[in-house]
Amino acid sequence: MNLISDLRAGQVSVTSRLAAILLVTLSVTSLEAQNTTNFPHIGHVDRFDESLDQLIAADARIEVLCGGFEWAEGPVWVPEAGNRFGGYVLFSDIPHNAVIRWQEGTGASTFMKPAGYTGVADYGKEPGSNGLALDSAGRLVSCEHGDRRISVLTAGGGKMTLADRWNGKRFNSPNDLAIRSNGDIFFTDPIYGLPGHADDERREIDFCGVYRVQPDGTVTMQCQEISRPNGIAFSPDQKTLYVANSDGKDPIWRAFPVKEDGNLGTPTVFFDSSKDSRIRPGGGDGLKVDVQGNVFATGPGGVLVLSPEGKLLGRIVTGESIANVGWGNDGSVLYLTSDMYLCRIRTKTKGAGF
Repeated sequence: MNLISDLRAGQVSVTSRLAAILLVTLSVTSLEAQNTTNFPHIGHVDRFDESLDQLIAADARIEVLCGGFEWAEGPVWVPEAGNRFGGYVLFSDIPHNAVIRWQEGTGASTFMKPAGYTGVADYGKEPGSNGLALDSAGRLVSCEHGDRRISVLTAGGGKMTLADRWNGKRFNSPNDLAIRSNGDIFFTDPIYGLPGHADDERREIDFCGVYRVQPDGTVTMQCQEISRPNGIAFSPDQKTLYVANSDGKDPIWRAFPVKEDGNLGTPTVFFDSSKDSRIRPGGGDGLKVDVQGNVFATGPGGVLVLSPEGKLLGRIVTGESIANVGWGNDGSVLYLTSDMYLCRIRTKTKGAGF
């Protein structure tokens, strides 16, 4: 077993555990000058179909890049101008109401705080930003729990609200988003960011919806039939929108056709975790798609790797819950926000859009 697994399994002595904890802490916590490439490894890859070998090498390992967060979410790669493969990762630490920046050779630091709630009163356990994405201008677009909006970080460093209402009613708590090449933002709006969840007295919309925000600010509800819509991403040709449901009573990932007018059509079942005996039934969280149309979807036990036809090919397992994933570097590196960690695994494919 590896070091972190041994620690959790209690298979090392107290003295060794203290030394190991110190080593892991030095390896994964925020550092002012982190120039090591010797990151700890955790987890494994389950291979359910031989075609997974074309996507993830047999010797691929999951690296722990940094840690110490309460619940990491929404990783997005921000490329550096003039440097094709250089850049950094931004991700949300929702309970701490912060966006964290991680860069190779530098480590982790606070990029923005507050990130999802700017009020003065307490706002529950998950006030921060959740899903993050870049628009066509390279600006950071955020789903904000506490302020209950979709925002954009402007070039001058200030935030601007893109949408916070539908039909005059405030959203529940925008969760995750996908931006189409024409500028349309599609996002999910479950109740997890409301302090009282479904019973919160501040709730104004009595369902959990999927919405479209057009560049002119028009907001349209696209679906209200999914009990807890969560992760969301487009196929490479942007003619299909995948939406996960985090409700274990309906553990289905749906595929919506995108019609000519940009609205969503009637969905079909893309994957149902209750129908596959190799994994336990359970809902999904964040997801991303590669250039070939394979879907990397967080779900029961880790990141489920699904073919364009919805066949389960494999699973990336860290041993901790994985909230979301995001492509980075040259597009072949998959970053994982896994509970208290930011991790990565190198793949043989590339993310859609790279």
